[in-house]
Parts: sequence; structure tokens; C-alpha cells
Amino acid sequence: MASAPGWQTLALRWMAVAELRAHPARWMTAALAIAIGVALGYAVHLVNRSALDEFARAVQTVNGAADLQVQATQARGFDENLYPVLARIPGVTQASPVVEVTLPLPERRRLTVLGLDVLRAARVTPALLGRPFPANGAGAAFDLFEQDAVYLSSAAASALDAQPGQTVRLDASTPDVQWTYRGTLPSASDSRLLAVMDIAAAQWKLGALGRLQRIDLALQPDADAAAVQAAVRAVLPADAQLVTPQSEAQRSDSLSRAYRVNLEMLAMVALLTGGFLVYSAQSLSVVRRRAPFALLRVLGLRRGALLRQLLVEGAALGVLGSVLGLALGAALAALALELLGGDLGGGYFSSTRPSLSLSPLAALVFFVLGVAVAIAGSLWPAVQALQVQAAVALKSGVDATDPRQRPRLRAAAVLLPLGALAALAPPVAGLPLFGYASIAIVLAGGIAATPWLSRVLLAPWQKRVETQATRFAPLYLALKRLWGAPGQAAVALSGVVASTSLMVAMALMVASFRGSVDEWMHNILAADVYLRIEGAEGGGLDPAAQARLKAAPGVAHMAFRRTLLLRLDPQRAPVALLASPVDPANPQISLPLVGAAQAVPPGQMAVWVSEPFAMVYGTAPGQTLALPLGGQMRTLFVAGVWRDYSRQFGALAMDERDYEALTGDAARAEAAIDLRSGASAQTTIEALRQALPPDLAGRAEFARPGEIRAIALKIFDRSFAATYALEAIAILVGMAGVAATFSAQTLARTREFGMLRHIGVLRRQVLAMLALEGALLGGVGGVAGLALGTVMGQVLIQVVNPQSFHWTMDTRWPLTLFAALWIGLVLASALTAVVAGRSALSSDAVRAVREDW
Repeated sequence: MASAPGWQTLALRWMAVAELRAHPARWMTAALAIAIGVALGYAVHLVNRSALDEFARAVQTVNGAADLQVQATQARGFDENLYPVLARIPGVTQASPVVEVTLPLPERRRLTVLGLDVLRAARVTPALLGRPFPANGAGAAFDLFEQDAVYLSSAAASALDAQPGQTVRLDASTPDVQWTYRGTLPSASDSRLLAVMDIAAAQWKLGALGRLQRIDLALQPDADAAAVQAAVRAVLPADAQLVTPQSEAQRSDSLSRAYRVNLEMLAMVALLTGGFLVYSAQSLSVVRRRAPFALLRVLGLRRGALLRQLLVEGAALGVLGSVLGLALGAALAALALELLGGDLGGGYFSSTRPSLSLSPLAALVFFVLGVAVAIAGSLWPAVQALQVQAAVALKSGVDATDPRQRPRLRAAAVLLPLGALAALAPPVAGLPLFGYASIAIVLAGGIAATPWLSRVLLAPWQKRVETQATRFAPLYLALKRLWGAPGQAAVALSGVVASTSLMVAMALMVASFRGSVDEWMHNILAADVYLRIEGAEGGGLDPAAQARLKAAPGVAHMAFRRTLLLRLDPQRAPVALLASPVDPANPQISLPLVGAAQAVPPGQMAVWVSEPFAMVYGTAPGQTLALPLGGQMRTLFVAGVWRDYSRQFGALAMDERDYEALTGDAARAEAAIDLRSGASAQTTIEALRQALPPDLAGRAEFARPGEIRAIALKIFDRSFAATYALEAIAILVGMAGVAATFSAQTLARTREFGMLRHIGVLRRQVLAMLALEGALLGGVGGVAGLALGTVMGQVLIQVVNPQSFHWTMDTRWPLTLFAALWIGLVLASALTAVVAGRSALSSDAVRAVREDW
């Protein structure tokens, strides 16, 4: 008896190897599906991680290694008199003032210019200092103090076509302001467009006299950091805020976190589909080996040993797929970084081309995920194998299903309501984790309901065909087969229903998002021509220039706007403030409001917040909001919420008269232009260009609404390019699984085909029966995928998108796409079944029947 476990284990392993040799394609398809899922997830993670590391290095290059920073809440900066106040705070050993200005470059690139006090920066942020060219001789060190000296990063020197020792213009709109290229910035990253100069020259020549954008602080080694921070905050004006290295890191991470997480979750779609293919492969394998398993159990094999064997088989698939996936993922990430840089469509890292940063911890996580998904896909077939009575399995062989037994809905009845409850949960750390869980639970519940759904959909057909069985013999046989084995139909459909429903959900969300964006742009782009002055955050068109533009030929009306960025929270990205004509009594004329507007109380000034701002900062109409304007904290009344798809991190709108009264800023950098009746847009644009001030004419951009919409939708489609690719891969993986499943099921039915041929059914009729089986399965799978995809799409629209990106949208139905997808599934399933059936029908019919005697 001591040797009993040995022969049982040997028998189980022998059967596993025999199954692998008999159907290698099915097992390799399942392993490949796991590999693709792991590869996509790991590749997306590596690209995002590499881009984030490069972005962090670039930010570190500009910010240096200060212990604390005081940053301006607006581009115009704060009063430089704050510098000596901070330098005298106990615990601060050094303070380094910084002027930071952004200048426009061709191709919509931006050059960051830093003005430094060289002696102070050498003690606080030495990495920001430039390295003079060796050819400058012994006095090269004093070049740092020259009023025309500029030090450029390699990327900036290339963009400006700068040559050592020669003059260079940093801003094309000011040709009289020239600098001498004196040296390099060795600490700057390869992709960072950065220039460093003396702080006095920066304030003088860049229009920042008396202003600073930043003060870097170095603390004494034994200083109480919390006490120093409290002392700094106590003296800060309204237009400055304290930033710690931790808050800066959190702000940098928050810029793209939602996009990165969503993209990685989409990459997991293929892995989830791979799990259903493992389930399909294991279910078919268990059905084929039902009689041998029953024999072993009669001979003394324990249930636990059989369960462990099936789970080990699934784990082996997971290990193989995960190892292949990690290697493939690293290769894909390296290729993506080489061809696309660090951007996967979101636009957050479009200017970076980082090197690949491998992560052993991430590799381990994705390896474990791949194995866990494969084991999970094997668990239910293993449990089903234990539930079959040995005597019944020995007698009935492969097919132990009672056609009279109704499919159960217990699992679906539990999972579907649970998924609905998960969708109602709030976000976790700003991420819709319960929303993703809801999608996975609903998907599992929908697939569990597939046998019941197939019975419901096939019942009307069966009743009609049953009375004319001889006339529609192939259809009658196909219906009887699917009716009698709904569980096997669910096995065949699990992979395709998973991939189809996820594709339908994404297509519904993307179509709704794109349609809402298009409609929103039609509503807000009501003027004939739009003007924007590039790089005019701190200046722009003064009142005299605005009057000249309004008087230009062809102009009927011109509404100017000022847009500036406000830093309200050190841990969050800046928000945009838009000052333009807004009538407090009728704000809906100029703003696409969501909900009703609030009446502005007498004596108060109004501000309207965008949907993302309202969600991120928890602001609602009727509340008050404190904003740093004009060097003071101003309290404004929140009069409503408006829809804005162009600024993910939030935007504010206020009437230009209130803005000017609070800030004294009368300059504008944008305008919406209505043309006179019959006026030519091109002629009017030329007249406006002639009326612009010479220093701004070179930076003026004119566009018509159609051009803006086309560019915006192109950017939108590029942003979802990675999404489309992941959807397509998930569908291909699902269809490959369907092909393997149909092939395995068809080959397992060789004796059934032989019996049909033996009683006179023609070969073409058997093939027609298989084609109809495939078509019916594809139709049922399409219906299930569309239904599940619609529900999951609503979760994406109503839960995931608002919690991730803080946008709401109206549902739009891409019915043409859905119809094409359903027809494609029906045709592909029919073709796959016929191709698999031709191989099974190639053997001799009598010999096939003899195997059953």
C-alpha cells in the first residue's frame, strides 16, 4: 500500500503528458494567451516607468536638490523682497533666488530659462550651474557672471542651433535680445530644453524686474524640518506656496497616474482573456479525460490528488506563459521606447525618449499574476471534475451531460448584483479600483450565465425546426447538439465573450467620449476665427493693441481672454484660470454649464468651476472659493459648474471685468473673432496680423473652428491609439482561443460524426451542421458580448471615467460597429468550425464507429 501514491501520481502525470501530446495547439494557445497578457502589461508598465524616471530626472534637473522650495502660484512670480525674509528664518542655512521663465520654440516646444544667483546656487543647487567651454581660457569661471552669458542643455543647444561662443536668440519675438553661448549643463537630461543665466540678466532682459518665481532653501543639518516649514508658511504671501520634495514627487506622479493605471488595466484585458482560454482548455481536457479520472478514483485516487494535479497543470501553463510574456514584454518595451519614446498616446511624455528601466519587482508581480490567472482558470474545471460520480463517468464516457437538466444561474445571480454594488463604491486613493473590480465581476457573472442565455436564445429556433427536422436536418442536428450541451457551448464561448464584451465596452466608452468632445467643441467654438499669442503667459496684448485689432477690416466683434495657471495645491497640478466676458445673469451664453447656475449674491464676485475642478477639490455651486489673485487671497462665489474636456486638472472661469479689478492685469493673449457679413477669413487674418505689435506678430497663431476641431480629434484618436491596439489584441487572442476550442471539441466528436455518416448523413451535411453550430455559437456569443459590453461600458462611462479623469459624458451608441462585430463573429465562428470539421471527417466513418463498440 505504501507504493500506491506513487503509481497514482505516475498515472496522472502520464495522462497529462498524453493530453499535451494529443492537443499541443490548444495548450500552446492558452499559454500564448497568458504570455501576451503578461507581455502587454509588463511592456506598458516598463514604458511608463521609464518615462516617469526620465521625467523625474528632468524635474530634478530644474529643481535641483534643495531641501525646501518656495514657488510662485502664478507665472508672473512674487515680490523679490520675500527672499531676505526667508533667508533669516532660523534653521535655514542658505537661500537661493531663482527666476524661471518659459519661452516658446518652433514646433510648439518650450524652453525653460533659469536665472540664478551663482554664488547662492553653488551652495544650494550646484547641479544647476553650467560648465564653461574649455576654450574660454583661465577666466572661464567668471563667464557665469557675464550679463549676456547663457548655458544650454544639449537638447536646447540643438533646438536653437547654437554654436559655442557665438550669439543666440532665445526668443524669436525679441531679436534685439541676444545671448552668448558660453557653456553646457552637464546635469541636464538629454531631452530637457533648459537654459541657465545670471539672475540679474534674466530679470532685466526677460521682463521680470523685481519678481522671482522660486526660492530654493537649504536647511541646517540639525534643523527641525517641521518647525522650519511652519515658519516659512507663516511669512508667505498669497502668491507663493511652500513645496517639499515629497509634495513635488506626488504632484509629478499625479500628472499621468490615472492614464497610466487605466492603460495598464486595459493591458490586463488580454491577460484576463487568457485566463478564460485556460478555463476553456482545461474544461475540454477534463471532459476528454473524465473516464480515465473516474477509473483512477475507483482504484483509490483521492479527490485532493486529482484537484492538485489539475491545478498544477494550470500553474505549468501559467509559468510557461509568464516566462515567455516577461521576455516578450521587455522586448516590446525596448522597441516602443526606440520608436515612440516615452509616450503611449496620452501626451504626458511626448517630448521624452528615455532609456529602458527594468524592474525586477514588477517582473515578479506580473509573473505571479500570470500564474494566478492560469490557476484561477483551472480551478472551476477541477471542481467540476470532482463533482462527477465515477460510475456515471465510466458509463457515459466523454459526455455526461443530461440534456433535460436546466442550466443553473446561481453563480450569475451572486456575481452580477455584486458587480453592481462594486460600481457604487467610491474611488480608492483617487483611482476607480472598485470600478475595475465591478467590470471583472460582471464579466465573470455574464460568462456564468452563458449556458442559460444560449438555451433562451435557441429555444424559439428549436421549436420551429423540430417540426421540420428532415427538411432542415443540419440545422436540426446543430440545435440539438447545442441544446443538449450548453455547458460545452459556454466553454467554447468563454474566451470570445470575454474579449468581445471588453471590446464593446471600450468602443462604447470611446464613442461616447469622442462624440461628447465633438459636441462640446461645436458649442464652445462659435466664433469664425480664433487668435492665440504663444508664450504670453505674463504679457500679451495691451488695451491699445486690443483696440487696433478690433478696428481691423472685416472684424465685427472681438472677445479677448486671458488664461493663466494657478498653483492651488503643492501636491496637485496647476489649474487654469480663464478671464473672458461672462454675464453673471446669463453665464450659459458663454459657458457650457452642467446643471443650473446660482444667482450671484450682491456685492460678491463670481467664479464658475469646471467638472474636473469640482470633483478634485470638492467644490459645489453656492460655496465660496479662495484664490491667490493680485498678491492677495480673494474670496469668490462659486456660481456654477461647466463642462471642459481640455483641462483634466481643472479650470476656473470668471468675468474679465472682475479679474481686471482684482489683479490690475488688462493684457490679453487670446481672442475669439466674429467676421462681418461677406468678409474673407484669410483677408481678415492678414489684416489682424498687420495690426499686431511687431514683438508679438511672430508668435500669433490664427485658426478656424474646423481646424481646431480636426486637430483636437486627431489628438483624441492618438491618445486612444494604444487602447485600440490592446482591444484588437484581446479580440485576436479570443478568436484564437475559439479556433483552438472548436478544433478540440470537433476532434473529440469523431465517433459522433462516424455514427452520423454510418446512418446516411452526407459529409457536406455534417459540415453544414458544424457551420451552423459555429454560426449559432458566434451569434449567442455576440449577443452575450454586446449585452455584457453595454453594462461594462456604462461602468466605464459613469464610474471609471469620472473617478479617473473627472469628466462626465453622454452615452452614444456605435450601432454600425456593433452590427459589424456581431456579423464578423458569426462568420468567423462558422468558418472556424468548418475548418476544424474537415480534419475530423477525414478518417473512415466505419472505423470511427467501431471505436465506440
